[in-house]
Amino acid sequence: MPKIPLAEWIESLVSWMEDYLSGFFDAVATVIEGIVNAFSDLFMLPHPLIFIVILGILAFLAGRLSLTLFTVIGFLIIDNLGYWAQTMDTLSLVLTSALISVLLGVPIGIWCAYSKTASRIIIPLLDFMQTMPAFVYLLPAVTFFSLGVVPGVIASVIFAIPPTIRLTQLGIKQVSGELTEAADAFGSTSAQKLLKVQLPLAMPTLMAGINQTIMLSLSMVVIASMIGAQGIGAEVYRAVTQLQIGKGFEAGLAVVILAIVLDRFTQNIFKSKKRGA
Repeated sequence: MPKIPLAEWIESLVSWMEDYLSGFFDAVATVIEGIVNAFSDLFMLPHPLIFIVILGILAFLAGRLSLTLFTVIGFLIIDNLGYWAQTMDTLSLVLTSALISVLLGVPIGIWCAYSKTASRIIIPLLDFMQTMPAFVYLLPAVTFFSLGVVPGVIASVIFAIPPTIRLTQLGIKQVSGELTEAADAFGSTSAQKLLKVQLPLAMPTLMAGINQTIMLSLSMVVIASMIGAQGIGAEVYRAVTQLQIGKGFEAGLAVVILAIVLDRFTQNIFKSKKRGA
């Protein structure tokens, strides 16, 4: 039985995209690079101690004293170890990836919840995206966007967007049919029913998806250091290639602190909103 020329088909598709979609890829790269640079400049603008105080205030407003203490102590440790700039670069990449994933993932999840046809097409694609090895996403990202932060963000978005889509769809599907029927009985339009009934009730599930997207973005941003994405990931990768165990542990600790802070922030922000409601 002859071998299916799958590799040749994929390479032909990539070549066609490079020839006819280069302008689109350049525009996407410009936008992403601008967002990353804006976040990075914003985070590096204040002195590290001032920024730590701001983070501590935000953590306190989120409603947890323990989160405040961990955030302040954790970022003081990062600054003391000398990884402040790299951590801010990583935070910029993570927030950019998560922002793009949410802006794309939530509407797609809503579409899947409303359309069975869209769900039947998109859900298998999500299965494919989540089971494909993460390193594979680096290849098309580098092909279309060269090296640097942009392919790192693109690979992170592809890797991290499925939880937002899945849990947005799940949250809307779990809304009681009686509530949606009551909204219809009161003359609500489809937009009003979505914005005032379904999305508010689906918010806990949706926020769980966003939380997972942020965590996956952070893990992929570290992997993306292999293709030139700057930040803590580059320090981890350098330590691994040079067998510097101590520096690798320091950089890894910075990643752990950042991951815990982002995780607790997203969880407590929603809890504080729920208490306020």
